[in-house]
Amino acid sequence: MNEKINIIIEKIKTTLISYPLVLLLSLATAIVIIYGIETHPDNDATYLLVRLGITFSLGISSQFALKMLSQRIKNGIIWQLAGLLFLVVFFFVLPSEEKNFSEVQGFIIVPSFILSHLLVAFIAFTNRKNEEHNFWQYNKNLFINLFLTAVFTGVLTGGVQLAILAVQELFNFNFEGDIYIETFVILSIFGSSFIFLLFNETGLEYLEKEGSYPVVLKFFTQFILIPLLIIYVVILYFYCLKITINWELPRGWVSYLILAYSIVGIFALLLVHPLQKEKAKSWIFLFSKIFYFTLIPLIVLLFIAIFTRVLQYGYTEARYFVLLISIWLTSVVLYFVFIKKTTIKYVPISLFVFGLFALIFPYFNAFSVSKRSQENQLNQLLTDNKLIVNGLIDFKAPINDSVAIQVEDKFEYLSERLDKEFLIKMLDSKTKKIIDKEKYWYNNLFKNVKFTAKGMDNYLRIYTKINTYEINNYKYYLKSEYGGNIETSIGKDKFTSSFSSNNASFEIKINDELKDFMPLIIAYCNKYKSASKDVLVDDLSFTVTFKNYQIKIIFDSINWYRKDNSYSFEGTTYLVKLK
Repeated sequence: MNEKINIIIEKIKTTLISYPLVLLLSLATAIVIIYGIETHPDNDATYLLVRLGITFSLGISSQFALKMLSQRIKNGIIWQLAGLLFLVVFFFVLPSEEKNFSEVQGFIIVPSFILSHLLVAFIAFTNRKNEEHNFWQYNKNLFINLFLTAVFTGVLTGGVQLAILAVQELFNFNFEGDIYIETFVILSIFGSSFIFLLFNETGLEYLEKEGSYPVVLKFFTQFILIPLLIIYVVILYFYCLKITINWELPRGWVSYLILAYSIVGIFALLLVHPLQKEKAKSWIFLFSKIFYFTLIPLIVLLFIAIFTRVLQYGYTEARYFVLLISIWLTSVVLYFVFIKKTTIKYVPISLFVFGLFALIFPYFNAFSVSKRSQENQLNQLLTDNKLIVNGLIDFKAPINDSVAIQVEDKFEYLSERLDKEFLIKMLDSKTKKIIDKEKYWYNNLFKNVKFTAKGMDNYLRIYTKINTYEINNYKYYLKSEYGGNIETSIGKDKFTSSFSSNNASFEIKINDELKDFMPLIIAYCNKYKSASKDVLVDDLSFTVTFKNYQIKIIFDSINWYRKDNSYSFEGTTYLVKLK
């Protein structure tokens, strides 16, 4: 028993000595999240914690990758220090103020995490020739260790939380704070990192050593993953046949289906790589031979679907990345079909290069291309609809709602990319003052919108993200279960509210006296009658007096169906006090 304990202690010591930066960064990530949970900081402090958490968590995978490199080459510590410097730069790449944080940062953060994990897969093998088997064994062991880590972490987290619950219920012990979520955070981040590193033991030498092909992995790939892919590709081919017969353009979402099939298929081939030359496994051998050929017509369909959207609406970061992955996929197919001596290292290395290109290559990166494309699209849209007068946009010109939506969408898109200078030069002085004063200035730009579209284009949602209101000296808090309807008592008075969508009434009844407040709501909504999409406002509450009470009616959103002139409400709350 003592010998086993000593072995465990030695493994823990080895892990702590071998991976100090990885463990420190995972611990820092967990601490930042727990600190935020415990302190409930204000918005600025919360955003700072988010930036720190994202940066530290990115460092977990990147530092592990650099540790693998340091075990392969001399002076590896220099690369690890360079990795820390990269994290500092990455932290300051993120906007310092929350108001400037938008989906753009998402297109930086997500690819960065993917690239850091790709780096783990190949960085120790960039200069290694004729070691295909070692490369596969290394990544196979990483994959298995990752799966085991998920299982162990899940069991450990669930067990610890059940133990806390048992102590709380059996001994009437009241744990303060958010102990359950904090336990989950520390075990799922730091705990999982530590367990994963324990499985990796000495690191690179252990991970790339010879090992038998796992039976479970063989069964999963051979009898589950590959058959599902075959079913999937049959469905896609039938869809190709359908659009060919009907001579119609492919739907936009087919791009994601083709990419999913392609990427999962490549992943399946990597999993069964050692089995591909075993003709005894006939259908694995057959699948590995024909897979890349099955992709050729799908890739053609993929490019048609992508360029259909790009030619209509221009590039965005999302479309750029879909196109880039499509080009990468084409390169993979060409490589494995036409190159005689291939290596599976091409898959992660080439994807890493393409991803790095999209993030940092001057002028042609995702952000530069998308911004230029949307600027050109906006100029073309304004010119085609004759909305430019003396170099400025005429917001009083009659305009269809579909055009207004497109223009406002592009204004919103470019404003989130901090391209204000481009937009400002097209605005008159009055509009410039409005956009400097108002936060959500890209709504309600046009004043003479003609609603011609059907369905959701005639739908307007006015909503707020505020979820905290000062109660002050209000005495009663009333929450409606649905819409604005509620029936309850306030002291000795009976309080009832009822809402009718078709009759457009919002009535509050106290005892036998009734009053309709819908005209107040309609007057408010009419301020946004020219808006052509969702409108985000800073406050969506109405303070009214009725009988002896002051009532504050708070909505999460007001939904206005303009075609039928009907309304609905979400998240209706009442604060009530005596006058």
